[in-house]
Amino acid sequence: MDDAGFMHLAFEQAQKSYDEGGLPIGAVMVEDGQVVAAGHNRRVQDGDPVAHGEMDCIRRAGRRPRYDRVTLYTTLSPCMMCAGTIVQFGIGRVVVGEDRNFAGNAEFLRSRGIEVAVLDSAECVELMARFIAEHPRLWDEDIAGKDG
Repeated sequence: MDDAGFMHLAFEQAQKSYDEGGLPIGAVMVEDGQVVAAGHNRRVQDGDPVAHGEMDCIRRAGRRPRYDRVTLYTTLSPCMMCAGTIVQFGIGRVVVGEDRNFAGNAEFLRSRGIEVAVLDSAECVELMARFIAEHPRLWDEDIAGKDG
C-alpha cells in the first residue's frame, strides 16, 4: 500500500470520529508496510482534552522500544502537543492529509529532522471543513482559539 492508501485508512478513522459526534481527525501508524495501530480524535467521546487523533493512535500502538522506523499518517497537520509527542518518541516520518484547515506544525517537525509530506487530500480537506462549519465552537475548543 502507498501513502494514499494508508491515508485513506486514517481518513476512515476520521470519519468514524465524525460519525460518533467527535472531531474528524484520524491517524494510522505504519511500520514495514504494516499497520501497527489506528486511532482517532476522542476528545468529545471521552471528555479528554488531550485525546487527539495522533495521541489515540500512539496510545493504541502501546509500548515500543523505538519509533524511528514508523510512519505516522494523520488527516490533519499536527498541533503542537501532537508534534511534541512525535518528536519525543522519535517518529521518523509523518504524512499529513491536509494543512489547509489548520496549518499545524510541519515546520517544527522538519526543524527536528522529521520527514514530513503533505498530501493535500481532498477528502480530508472536505470533511474537516464541513465539521468546522457545523461545529465552530467545538473546533475552537479543540485548538484553544488558535487558527493555525
